[in-house]
Amino acid sequence: MSDKHLLKSRLCLCLIILAHLQHATAEEPTLQTRGENEKQSDETLLQSDETLEHHQRVKRGWVWNQFFVLEEYTGSEPLYVGKLHSDMDRGDGSIKYILSGEGAGTMFTIDDNTGDIHAIQRLDREVKAQYILRAQALQRRTGMPLEPESEFIVKIQDINDNEPQFLDGPYTASVPEMSVIGTSVLQLTATDADDPTYGNSARVVYSILHGQPYFSVEPRTGIIRVTLPNMDREAKEHYEVIIQAKDMAGQLGSLAGTTTVNITLSDVNDNPPKFAQKLYQMSVPESSPVGSIVGRVRAKDLDEGINAEMRYTIIDGDGRDTFDISTDPTNQVGIITIRKPLDFEGKKSYTLKVEGANTQLDHRFLRMGPFSDVTIIHISVEDVDEPPQFDSKFYYVEVPEDVAIGTIFQTVSAKDLDVSNNSVRYSIERNSDPGRYFYIDITSGALMTARPLDREEVSWHNITVMAMEMNNPTQIGSVSVTVKVIDVNDNPPELEKYYEAFVCENTKAGQLIQTVTAVDLDDPLGGQHFYYSLAPEAANNPNFTLRDNQDNTAWIVTRRGGFSQQQWSIYYLPILISDGEQPVHSSTSTLTIRVCSCDTEGNVMSCTAEAYTLPVSLSRGALIAILACIFVLLVMILLILSLRSQRKKPYLTDAEENVHENIVRYDDEGGGEQDTEAFDIAAMWNPRESQVVKFRQDMVSEIESLSRYVPQNYMGDSNVHGYVLAKLYEADVDPCAPPYDSLQTYAYEGEGSVADSLSSLQSVTTNTDHDYDYLSDWGPRFKKLSDMYGVSEMDNALW
Repeated sequence: MSDKHLLKSRLCLCLIILAHLQHATAEEPTLQTRGENEKQSDETLLQSDETLEHHQRVKRGWVWNQFFVLEEYTGSEPLYVGKLHSDMDRGDGSIKYILSGEGAGTMFTIDDNTGDIHAIQRLDREVKAQYILRAQALQRRTGMPLEPESEFIVKIQDINDNEPQFLDGPYTASVPEMSVIGTSVLQLTATDADDPTYGNSARVVYSILHGQPYFSVEPRTGIIRVTLPNMDREAKEHYEVIIQAKDMAGQLGSLAGTTTVNITLSDVNDNPPKFAQKLYQMSVPESSPVGSIVGRVRAKDLDEGINAEMRYTIIDGDGRDTFDISTDPTNQVGIITIRKPLDFEGKKSYTLKVEGANTQLDHRFLRMGPFSDVTIIHISVEDVDEPPQFDSKFYYVEVPEDVAIGTIFQTVSAKDLDVSNNSVRYSIERNSDPGRYFYIDITSGALMTARPLDREEVSWHNITVMAMEMNNPTQIGSVSVTVKVIDVNDNPPELEKYYEAFVCENTKAGQLIQTVTAVDLDDPLGGQHFYYSLAPEAANNPNFTLRDNQDNTAWIVTRRGGFSQQQWSIYYLPILISDGEQPVHSSTSTLTIRVCSCDTEGNVMSCTAEAYTLPVSLSRGALIAILACIFVLLVMILLILSLRSQRKKPYLTDAEENVHENIVRYDDEGGGEQDTEAFDIAAMWNPRESQVVKFRQDMVSEIESLSRYVPQNYMGDSNVHGYVLAKLYEADVDPCAPPYDSLQTYAYEGEGSVADSLSSLQSVTTNTDHDYDYLSDWGPRFKKLSDMYGVSEMDNALW
């Protein structure tokens, strides 16, 4: 029995090996053939071992095998896979076969009576290459397993049903221009989903469909290479190459896939730069500031990127020191700028020799150079109407503070440097001289004082003088004038503060009661030095004396003792203080000294004198009489003031003349053309004549004449500016002066005139047009007005 069992086992092993050989060698196995082989294999049974005498052992009673099924079955009937059979199956239907595992019931079914397995769905090896299933034989009646569960595999056999695919396509690649033949561009790889271990279904070869003669592809590796030398990017930059991949090594019936490769030629520096012109003409106004752009030049380079980067330099020309050139990295142009100020009158044109060169050179292509170019730039300077220029950038002047009004202390000069050489007029920028301390002659540029200077008030003045062209007022030049006011000794010294000293009643002679210090607004070069003494009226003061310490301080010392509050409670001591500069100035200050009660140690106890009892010598009636007199006196004063104010009010009796306007009415009437004494113009030309004040012989004005004498330290006969400035300053500081300069106002025509009043105030009350025929009756002096406004006889005749 054992020999028979061994024989069966060997036969089963041979069948399994034969099935594998068929799977490996069969090119196109048919479904019928595979099915028969499977069936024959499945029908091989392993007989159960007979029951031994002492021990009965149950072995596996049914045989399974590894099954192979072709993918992509398109038949209408289920595909037979194989058969399961147990040796316990007597064919009476008592055994039930069940199937479990991957795809059981969905992809594969089993006939529970016969054990036949079928595929009920279309199988795709590229989706799943094999399925692991489990089979078991059960007692149909009881459902109890007759055999242990066994596992088997169903493998899906591949067919060529997938074409090669380029998963990353389309592709983009680049290769430098001017590359040599054989330069690698890109390697492509096509993927075939078929089984690479079975047949040639996944064996791929490559070919080029489009892109020759520039590129080629290696059939086995898929490497794209350059096949045409000296390809120029500037001629053609982009190429489209189509690559095809075939499976089954390209044999008949193979499947194919294609992809597109976009190849770009990258740039190399193989083109030298070139200027579009050999000569450029540019112009720039002479007023352009330093750093201004004059123009731009560009050397064109067919390359791009770093291969087209340029560097521009001025290599020659008479403008190398006047102009600069720089490179704009954005668009690679040369920017010409001004390095030094331009002057049309000094130089009208410049010539520059400019070179443009590549900064990145490729040594492989130096034979195509030189990689630089040169051009000439001619720059013309345009004349501009410039503002006048002062002969100095700034002025510094020192002026004594006691200089007379109208004194010329500096003369500035400005010229129009243009060809026209226009005349210049000077003025002071008023914001720089808000105090109106200075005045400048409009034509000569002479600076003079218009107000007294005071170093103690303003020690420095920074004024701006402007020069304007006569023919072009928009052209204005300016210069700064710094005026330092030099100190002169014009302030007397005085006590530093208000001093109030005290002296004890029991003070002895020679006692120091106060130390005084003086100050002086002046600032002499050698420093302050003061001299102290008692005023002449107090030189022989019997109570106190002064001691000068020669250090700008002084002591007040008592001359006697025994002071008494009852006799004299307060003493006033005048102190004379003088400085040591020329001219010497001095002032007198008063020191208040109070007599106080002190203790034995000198500490002040009280400085108030005891009240004295006034003798009662006046009766109550006398006091009332005194108060009544004072009241009557006050009433009389108020009455007098009221009468005076009413007397000054004008009495308007004529209703037509009651015009409410700001009219100042004077009793001063003009005397006509014969009046030569109202204002003496000769005083303008001879200031010394202004010392004699002339008055009208026929009237007395209520307003004091403005031509009062102003003392002048120095004034020449021709210095009209100084005289006018002095008069102007006098009017500015005079609080009683009218708000106009040297102006006489007349409300009526002179006495005896036939024209009566010339005021136009009454004319506004009439609604009719004026009739000016009466002008002809006024005499020859009004003939011109009569001709202009009157009606002639000829006009009347026409009507």
